[in-house]
Amino acid sequence: MTENRNREFADRFRHHEDELKWLYYELYHSDEQAYSRFTDMLYRCWEERPESLRVTDRAREASPAWYKGHSLTGMLMYVNAFAGTLQGVRKKLDYITDCGVNYLHLMPLLESPKDRSDGGYAVSDFRKVQPELGTMEDLRDLAEDCHARGIAVCLDFVMNHTSEDHEWARRAKAGEKEYQDRYFFYDSWEIPNAYEQTVPQVFPTTAPGNFTWCPEAGKVVMTTFYPYQWDLNYMNPAVFSDMTDNMLNLCNHGVDVIRLDAVPYIWKALGTTCRNLPQVHTLVRIMRMVCEIVCPGTLLLGEVVMEPSKVVPYFGTLDKPECHLLYNVTTMATLWHTVATTDARLLAHQMRQVFSLPREYTFLNYLRCHDDIGWGLDFGFLRQFGLEEVPHKKYLNDYLTGKWEGSPARGELYNDDPRLGDARLCGTTASLCGITAALESGDRAALKKAIRLDIMLHAFMFTLSGIPVLYSGDEIARENDTSYHDDPIRREDSRYLHRGNMDWEKAKKRTRKTTPEGQVFSAIRRLEEIRGKYPVFDSEGEAWLLDTGNEHVLGIGRYYRGEQLLALFNFSGEPQRFWLGDRKIYTDLISGEKGDAEIAGVGAGDFRWLLHEF
Repeated sequence: MTENRNREFADRFRHHEDELKWLYYELYHSDEQAYSRFTDMLYRCWEERPESLRVTDRAREASPAWYKGHSLTGMLMYVNAFAGTLQGVRKKLDYITDCGVNYLHLMPLLESPKDRSDGGYAVSDFRKVQPELGTMEDLRDLAEDCHARGIAVCLDFVMNHTSEDHEWARRAKAGEKEYQDRYFFYDSWEIPNAYEQTVPQVFPTTAPGNFTWCPEAGKVVMTTFYPYQWDLNYMNPAVFSDMTDNMLNLCNHGVDVIRLDAVPYIWKALGTTCRNLPQVHTLVRIMRMVCEIVCPGTLLLGEVVMEPSKVVPYFGTLDKPECHLLYNVTTMATLWHTVATTDARLLAHQMRQVFSLPREYTFLNYLRCHDDIGWGLDFGFLRQFGLEEVPHKKYLNDYLTGKWEGSPARGELYNDDPRLGDARLCGTTASLCGITAALESGDRAALKKAIRLDIMLHAFMFTLSGIPVLYSGDEIARENDTSYHDDPIRREDSRYLHRGNMDWEKAKKRTRKTTPEGQVFSAIRRLEEIRGKYPVFDSEGEAWLLDTGNEHVLGIGRYYRGEQLLALFNFSGEPQRFWLGDRKIYTDLISGEKGDAEIAGVGAGDFRWLLHEF
């Protein structure tokens, strides 16, 4: 058995050996000893991999498109907010299954300082779970239970930086050069100031600058995100080797999808923006090969929150792939722009770009996530309609925070920078759609309209190829949690507006169709069931933009294996009719009604899924 296992590793390694060695030597100046240590680490991690996970690896190797198709529905959650602990999540797996979820993304849960964690993104120990959440054994047990139910587990891997409390950072503070060399330390501000000339600031209002003075070491250290998050120096091969080891340890605890946090930032070079440098793609390509050697059932999800031209390269090429999955971040932001303007032309422009990409590229599609909504829109396209960046961002934020007269949205601003006229947006899907405002006013018509919009946006997400991901609580129309305003630690971070605890009393209402919770929950489940049933939603299918001739209505066509879908979304507050000129007989997958699509109609803030079977 051991001999067969070793042959399995050897065969996989041999398949990638030439490219792996070439890229590694190019990156680390032909450091033979470092390469030998790196490959020895890979074999050790392979030996430590449980046989149950190897069985899964073999099955997924035999079916490499296992994560594509149209069968996966994801859910994103904070363990503590959802169920307190990892063991608590295990006890709630029936609920997760009831939601139709088979892809579970657990937000950062590794050990980090309570008061300087940035939501878990300042890791002090990559080998320990945050004590109040459980242990690494609990993580393994949860993963095993998920796998038994056919649920894949995703976990964030924070690779750009460590907490200043990490052992490496503590030893660097104590003056150990070996560990200072794992970060970016400088004796004076001369080089840091030179970096500042070209490197943008991530949080100009809450954490200005890219460097911090470290009094313990008497030196300046690079801190791109927050002063307590020290950037790792991937020019040091020991950093790459040890961080890859940490990643593989998570894989060996049952994590199926590794979310590479802030991946565009991981390589630094003076005189550049320190974003999206060629070496970043080399590192990610090596990590892809590492996974295919050690744990081929594992996927890499790249967190690239940038404009489309910067995002797509992280897929790599078809013959030299990098990430398996990427976030469809621009579509998410553009969707909320469309809600605020009722004008679908920018969204159509964005969809046209997405539909032109190879079908092998797989996106995660989402309405909301743990983070803010940044307005990374195509303002070059919007200028033809007389919309300029700064005033239009102000309008979007005013509308979606309810400051614009007549707006039902109830979001809050994040990282507001009045000097630049810029800010980002926070809020749950339900509150941004108007459910909170309607409930507060007791306006039944407004509530019905808000619920319809919420469902329509989810239908849009389920129409796209890729993996739709629900933000935990959206399935029961969870509203904003304003209690964070009273928390002295969290009140300066408005992202906690949509990071509140799961309301299990609201969850009980999901079976009552007369409640907002029940209406949204049942609609999402229906959408999931339809999407899973019909091949036309498969990622292998063709997708294109329909010409509705109506700026308020977005039309998407899909075709696969003898099925054609017309998906129509009306973002206006009035019913819309338009000519499509299609006389084939379609079945409305929601109402069951049949008819042609020569002249189509969509209700106010509503959608239609029309299916024709050839």
